[in-house]
Amino acid sequence: MKIAVEGCMHGDLDKVYDTLRELEQAEGVKIDLLLCCGDFQAVRNENDLQCVNVPPKFRGMKSFWKYYSEQAVAPYPTIFIGGNHEASNYLWELYYGGWAAPNIYFLGFAGVVKFGNIRIGGLSGIYKQQHYHLGHYERPPYNESTIRSVYHVRHYDVLKLMHVKEPLDIFMSHDWPLGITEYGNWQKLIREKSFFEEEVNKRTLGSEPAARLLNKLKPPYWFSAHLHCKFPAVIQHGEDGPTTKFLALDKYGLWRGFLQVIDIPSGPGPHEIQYDEEWLAITRKFNSVFPLTRMPFIMRDEQVGTQDDLQWVRNKLNARGAKPIGFVQTAASFDPSRRAVHCRNPQTESFLQLLDLPYLLDSSNSYGVDRNESSSQAGQPLVNDDIDLPDDEDDPADDDD
Repeated sequence: MKIAVEGCMHGDLDKVYDTLRELEQAEGVKIDLLLCCGDFQAVRNENDLQCVNVPPKFRGMKSFWKYYSEQAVAPYPTIFIGGNHEASNYLWELYYGGWAAPNIYFLGFAGVVKFGNIRIGGLSGIYKQQHYHLGHYERPPYNESTIRSVYHVRHYDVLKLMHVKEPLDIFMSHDWPLGITEYGNWQKLIREKSFFEEEVNKRTLGSEPAARLLNKLKPPYWFSAHLHCKFPAVIQHGEDGPTTKFLALDKYGLWRGFLQVIDIPSGPGPHEIQYDEEWLAITRKFNSVFPLTRMPFIMRDEQVGTQDDLQWVRNKLNARGAKPIGFVQTAASFDPSRRAVHCRNPQTESFLQLLDLPYLLDSSNSYGVDRNESSSQAGQPLVNDDIDLPDDEDDPADDDD
């Protein structure tokens, strides 16, 4: 299976897809799947633009809206994670993952899916310590603070990924794992990007949670973006342990290293996106403690058993099948009269119905949520002793990225 990996998309879907077509023709190969490592900018309309944290002069519709409105169809199955320049209101609709447009799948704020027999995991957003232990309290319309903090990685999502036990083939994060430069040619990196030198020398460049996930998951491939440069590294996990090939990619542009094609052995198919049983079981187990307020949330790293949930999920998928439901439009393209408010995405509702879980994403109370509003069952709750809730603290959303 030939998988193309792209760095930061920044809404340039037409240009990236055209590049892949040219590559196929020049090399005589067929691309089976495209992965994007964030800053995808799934902007459907002008309202969505107001939810993207970019300076006004850089705001533009670009080309995603054509795929959302089905005026165009993605020529390759596409899976993407979120970065720090996203239409966060739309991605929040699809917090658990789902079709952002036909043939274009958002992996969720954290997630794992299968493409054929290839397991692909990912973590959206970037790491900022001051928001890491808070819940997902941000709701549109965003202010100058929440338009940034909404894409900051949360402990809750990392914790779920830390419970993945079955081997992954590929993992994606937007920012780089902390310390990754030690495993590659960091001297060349700082010659080309001299403003990274201080962070490289102080070992502060990158995401600490991503580094923890790298050490835990040990996937054969790990791809990142964010810093707009190409940087390869090879990590040997222990003396006789597995190896991870890391590659950071640039944004689209002439003479930029924004694209890489890898060849992974795979089964005969079908080559289509399907739910991952283990990830659904983890999601079901942890949904009962889904943090949706500014109250800090800390949970110890001890592994929580998911075997009962895994068997429950298997029974469900055996009866239903593992394919996600199809794409559903939830907002019109280019309709500035519509206010950017939360919409219940039918894909998310279907996902939660599959797992017999309540819908919690439209809670507007950032200091507490009544979890008894839904008659759905929330899955087996976690033991209260597993959770530490320290005193609330009000940290500024100081983020220039």
